[in-house]
Amino acid sequence: MNIKHYLVVGGSHGIGFGITERLIAQGMAVTVVSRTHGSLETIQSPHLKHVIADITTEELDGLPLPDSLDGMAYCPGSINLAPLRLLKLEQMRSDFELNVVGAVRVMQRVLPSLKSVDQSSVVMFGTVAVERGIGMHTSVSAAKGAVESITRCWAAELAPKIRVNCIAPALTDTPLSKSFLSNEAKRNAMSSMYPLGRIGTVDDIASMATFLLSPQSGWITGQVIGIDGGLSRLQSASGGGR
Repeated sequence: MNIKHYLVVGGSHGIGFGITERLIAQGMAVTVVSRTHGSLETIQSPHLKHVIADITTEELDGLPLPDSLDGMAYCPGSINLAPLRLLKLEQMRSDFELNVVGAVRVMQRVLPSLKSVDQSSVVMFGTVAVERGIGMHTSVSAAKGAVESITRCWAAELAPKIRVNCIAPALTDTPLSKSFLSNEAKRNAMSSMYPLGRIGTVDDIASMATFLLSPQSGWITGQVIGIDGGLSRLQSASGGGR
């Protein structure tokens, strides 16, 4: 029996690494594309391959990617927050290049590989700020709003062979968010914003991503799924957490 093969772009840190760990633990083969080794050296598996590349600048046709893929998770992201009056347009262009143009470039590169199997799955990443509307999130909301939009476009265009879904997390404890969680006071303040009384963990997000990549989610496509501690939909009676 052939093992399934997945591509995780941005799979050496944070949520992407969590997805990589889970897939390897489930006996899958994983190719990671990222700019650095990150935490990958902690995984000892013959089924893990790492391709060092910057998907925003490098020519992707030459990358040694699998000819057949059962799924792909596109995990690169950014958290660049600024009030409107101080927003740098170059930063906004950079966020859009990473989150949207990079995703399009990767999808164009791997589309034949995803089409080579009976059914494959793609997981993208948005943000709770698209649904909720949060101040100082102009750049990330614009970029991730576009990601959520192309998720639906691709799901429609590529059905029934390729399923495409998007996860919209809230603040998650990853290296990308360390400046927001640098001390206990900040952690408590952030946790109090959520109806479930805590910020997210990598496992909260990675577990949903691996489910969406798997055949168990075979009747789900075109969805943006909020994994956000209730922030996008609920207001607790106390106005915060516990």
